Amino acid sequence: MRFQVLGPVTVHDDLGGPVALRGPRYREVLARLILANRRVVPVGRLVDDLWDEPPVDAVGAVRTFVAGLRRALEPDRPPRTPARLLVTEGLGYALRAEPDAVDAWRFDDAIRVSSTLPAGQAFSLLTEALGWWRGPAYTDFADAGWAQAERSRLTEQRLLAVERRAEAQLALGAAAAAVPDLDAHVAEHPWREDAWGLLATALYRSGRQADALAVLARARRMLAEDLGIDPGPALRRLEHDLLRQAAHLDPVAADPTVQVWEQARAAYDSAVPPRTGTRLESTAGLMRDLAVTGGGGLAAARAHRLSAVVAADELGDAELTARVIGIYDVPAIWTRSDDPAQDRRLVDIAEKTLLRLPAHDEADRARLLATIAVESRGALPVDDPTEAGLRPLRAARRAEEIARRLHDPALLAFALNGVFMQSFQRAGLAQRREALGTEIVAVAATSKLATYEVLGHLILVQTRCACADYTGADQHADAADALAQRYELPLVKVFTTWYRALRTSATTDLATAEAAYEAAAATLTGAGMPGLEQGILPLAQLSLYLRHHDTGKIAAIAADTDWGPYKSWVEPTLLVARGELARAREALHNLTSPPRDLLFEALWAIVAHAAIAVDDVEAMHRARIHLSPAAAETTAQSGLLSVGPVRTHLDDIDTAMSL
Repeated sequence: MRFQVLGPVTVHDDLGGPVALRGPRYREVLARLILANRRVVPVGRLVDDLWDEPPVDAVGAVRTFVAGLRRALEPDRPPRTPARLLVTEGLGYALRAEPDAVDAWRFDDAIRVSSTLPAGQAFSLLTEALGWWRGPAYTDFADAGWAQAERSRLTEQRLLAVERRAEAQLALGAAAAAVPDLDAHVAEHPWREDAWGLLATALYRSGRQADALAVLARARRMLAEDLGIDPGPALRRLEHDLLRQAAHLDPVAADPTVQVWEQARAAYDSAVPPRTGTRLESTAGLMRDLAVTGGGGLAAARAHRLSAVVAADELGDAELTARVIGIYDVPAIWTRSDDPAQDRRLVDIAEKTLLRLPAHDEADRARLLATIAVESRGALPVDDPTEAGLRPLRAARRAEEIARRLHDPALLAFALNGVFMQSFQRAGLAQRREALGTEIVAVAATSKLATYEVLGHLILVQTRCACADYTGADQHADAADALAQRYELPLVKVFTTWYRALRTSATTDLATAEAAYEAAAATLTGAGMPGLEQGILPLAQLSLYLRHHDTGKIAAIAADTDWGPYKSWVEPTLLVARGELARAREALHNLTSPPRDLLFEALWAIVAHAAIAVDDVEAMHRARIHLSPAAAETTAQSGLLSVGPVRTHLDDIDTAMSL
């Protein structure tokens, strides 16, 4: 849940949809709990805050409001189970939202962090934070006594943010861009002497010394006429320095790229009206560039991209929505989603837009189809193909067909990325993906599509690993790293570092391999890729222990290890190592097939190990059926980990079944 109090009090779910709150009293209780910042608010205090003259059943009414809020905030919570978000503690209630779930809390953090950042980062952070304001804080409860102090505090924080943002602009050498906002700021808040000083400095650094002095004269008159006071020492010193053109007032030489960025941003803001389709397209394009920076940039890009798509969809213009969706052609290499709920929302809107798009608009149609294929990663049907499960596969093929007919290299690279994401119908398809990676590299290199050239090389790293051709994989990893350095693509290092850990594990002792994987796992911290990060390190370690036949290491794995999405397929092997054979058999009996993705063969090989250990013929038979098409491959095709050649596991199954 996301809570907003910088304006009207509202709540949104994880897909951005509004959460219905039954009435003003319900919203007031929620707002009062948000203001408490995760601390407990006694019921008596809530009663006093909600009513000047509490009714006889006030406590019961508060409990009713809390019960209604719980139903709205945790709609999927099973009956008679404790609330996790709006909790009862002692004689009161607390809203235990995550620290980043409330816009006011995030805003306070942004103000605090901005003071420690370089000017460029501080400017970006404060610009984003100021955009969270939709009106005065706690607008709905402006007259409530409990809200007044917090409203005043947040208002002061907002004014401080405006001024700190202007300071960052001045430090970046973007004085002219700071003038319009500062001029409006002092007009609305004329008692803030720091703001007058910033405006005068910005004007002076823009080559407008006379205007700067005129601003200070205006500030002097306003303070004298309205408050009967003289300007403070800082403004008086500034006026003196402006008159003598003090050297310290000259702007520090800024990075020219910063100046160009600020000038372009100011020109765009003045030329392109807000609430236009052009701005939505620009947002999507900017998010495409932001996504490849990794870390917070990737997470922010996903969130803002979805916001732009939803906004376009709400306008009802199918062609605009198609452009906003399709412009975000960020290459995807990993086959597990970082945010499944968000991806489902994007795919739903893309499919709806396809039905409304004019038939002649083939390029946008192909981009929508490619988006569906890429964002439906991991959605291939497992054992029971269905119409819904096959749609992304057909979308990928149709996007490729259109792109080839239009002879559009960028569109073809995007479509082939979708084909790659849907190329896991069964095990043993590394050669097919080898051809895809080779073509993507060729198309991208010829058309200077750097991010797709990297994608092609990373696909070829995976497929070379599937054939145990580490020399070939080395060449493609080196090529990807060189492109990443040239074009500033930091996320590439995550995948090449993990590949080199795999390479190390294939040629060194267990301790060295463990250290290599620990170092690789460090690259995932803050990378913004939870779909890759969750469970991958313990899975890689388990693969090492299985290849080294080290049952003791497996048995020593901590019980609370986070296996992410892989838990059900590794659980039987863990139980076997701990000697819990009956539970291992039960786990195998209830096991479904793993998703058809880059780890499909590896997970089936791990299942086969447990099935052999407990002599589960049915599970061995299932593993053999799924692994047989990859008999000539290793299970290292993910480019991240390996549990050894598939042929070895098939031979072990055959031996066990023949006994």
